[in-house]
Amino acid sequence: MLHHASFGVIDIERAARFYDAALGALGYARVWEDLRPGEVGQAVGYGVPGGGDKLALKSVEAGQGAPGAGFHLAFAAPDRQSVITFYAAALANGGVDNGAPGLRQHYGPNYFAAFVIDPDGYRVEAVFNQAE
Repeated sequence: MLHHASFGVIDIERAARFYDAALGALGYARVWEDLRPGEVGQAVGYGVPGGGDKLALKSVEAGQGAPGAGFHLAFAAPDRQSVITFYAAALANGGVDNGAPGLRQHYGPNYFAAFVIDPDGYRVEAVFNQAE
């Protein structure tokens, strides 16, 4: 149903470092960038290597960033270990813990996920939902 999502970020370079590390742990990559230090309208896009973007980060002014606590975005992980690696990479790059890696059986018997808040306040999750 969704083609892509966009996040407005205050510091594009900080956000790109965070998502390079966190999404890289899940096998995703920066697939395009429009970075022009000191200029407005900078952006980067993430997706499957060699493909189009599924998440775009766009530079915005302060006060135009993350929505409220009811919003979050979940990224598909290829296995449980990548969820653990995502979580560690996110915390090492400015993320805040919002739920350590583990089974969330109230979502399903195989729902293994980790939750973090990115440097701009977006709530993001990595999830692997298959038997291992």
